[in-house]
Amino acid sequence: MTIQSIINQYDFNLEYAKALVHDLTEEQMTIVPAAGLDNHPAFTIGHLISGSADLVQDLGGAFEMPDKWAELFVRRGPGDPRKPNLEKSKYPSKHELINELENQHNKVKTLLEGLNEKELEEPQAWRFSNFMPTLGDVVTFMCINHEAMHLGQLAAWRRAMGLESALALVKHNKKPYI
Repeated sequence: MTIQSIINQYDFNLEYAKALVHDLTEEQMTIVPAAGLDNHPAFTIGHLISGSADLVQDLGGAFEMPDKWAELFVRRGPGDPRKPNLEKSKYPSKHELINELENQHNKVKTLLEGLNEKELEEPQAWRFSNFMPTLGDVVTFMCINHEAMHLGQLAAWRRAMGLESALALVKHNKKPYI
């Protein structure tokens, strides 16, 4: 997979994230509709922000998130028993979250565009090294798989809320978020 292919998928994930929340009210952003759907939209988007901030660091940049966001959104990986904070007032607005997700995506893309394919083959020590041992594996996982897993959770959340699918908005290249 080329760097440009990864960026294309990452761009798609950003547009899909925007489509998944475009019609949600601020109140809906923190609703938990059923057991097992604890990762409400505000948490999910915030968690993707933290994942991109981590990836910026993996690519040689600085980990940066707005004040107090890391304590809300950063998780220690699979098996982390913490759930999203129940205090809804702690969450940033939908607009702030989407803007910061786009900001983090742009940082990652800038760093990726500065890499060559050979650098992606360098070993990278992280929690999934036994499955994905290189920087390219980390980048592919974080830009594509990690985001897609959490966006799938958000798509399931929409269905549990009785909302229509958001994928059609991306398919038809509509820009749902203003």
